[in-house]
Amino acid sequence: MEAICDEVQTLQNNVLDADPAIPEKEKKAQRYTLLHLVAVALGIIGFILVSTFIAVRIHFMSEQHREGNSLMAEILQLRTEMTDLKTQREELTRERDQLNWTLGVIMEYQDFPVKTFCPQKVCKPCLDGWVLFQSNCYLFTSGTRSSNWKNWQDSRSECQQMRADLVVIESLEEQEFIYNHTEHYDDDNHGYWIGLSKTDTWTWVDGRNLTVTFWKQQDDCNRGDCVLSQQKADPPANWCGKSCWMKNRWICETRALIKQD
Repeated sequence: MEAICDEVQTLQNNVLDADPAIPEKEKKAQRYTLLHLVAVALGIIGFILVSTFIAVRIHFMSEQHREGNSLMAEILQLRTEMTDLKTQREELTRERDQLNWTLGVIMEYQDFPVKTFCPQKVCKPCLDGWVLFQSNCYLFTSGTRSSNWKNWQDSRSECQQMRADLVVIESLEEQEFIYNHTEHYDDDNHGYWIGLSKTDTWTWVDGRNLTVTFWKQQDDCNRGDCVLSQQKADPPANWCGKSCWMKNRWICETRALIKQD
C-alpha cells in the first residue's frame, strides 16, 4: 500500500507541477483529496479481502463440523446395529438351546405322545397335573386313603412308568418349592418319598451323592434307609429316614418338554 501511495503521489505531483496555472493551495487540496480516495479504495479492498477470508474460514469450519456430525452419527448407528446383532445372537442361542432340550426330551420316548403334550398343536412344558419349576416338572401324589400309598420302591416304579423318577433335590430353592407344594396328612410320621436312599452311603436315584442336606434333628429320623419329606417341621429341615417298606405319598420329577430360562 505504501508503494501504491507513493506512485499515486508522484503521479499527482507530476500532474500538478506540470500545470503552473493551478495555485499552490489547490494543488495541496487536490493531492489530499486524491490520497483520501485511494486510501478509501484500499480500505474497501482490504475489507472485502478480510470479509472473504472470514467467510471462507466459516464455510470450511462448517463443513468440518458437518462432516464431524455425520461421522458421529455413523458411529452411533454402527453401535446400535452391533447391539441389535448381539441381542439377536443371544436370542438365537437361547432358541437353539431350547430346541436341543426339547429334542432330548422327545428322544427319550419310543413313541412320543404328541397329542398329550401338544394339544391343538401348542406344546406345554408339563402334562396336566404336574407342576413346573426351573425346567423340571413335579407330580405330588395326593391319595387320601392308605390303599393309595406305596412303599419307596413301588413309588419309584410308579414314577418310572411315567418316564420320571423320584425327586432329586439339588438346592434350597427346590427344597422350599417342594415344601410349599406338600401337606400334612394322616399323622406326623407320614410324608412324601423322595429319591434318596442308603445302601452303604446316602445316594440319589440318579447316582449322585449328597451335596446339600435338609435333615430333621430327631432321633427317630435315623432309623430307616429311605427318606421322606415331611410337613409339620421347621422348613427347610424336613427330611426323615424311615423304613423303605412304609407306605406314603411320593413326588415324581422329570424334565420339562420346554426349557425355562
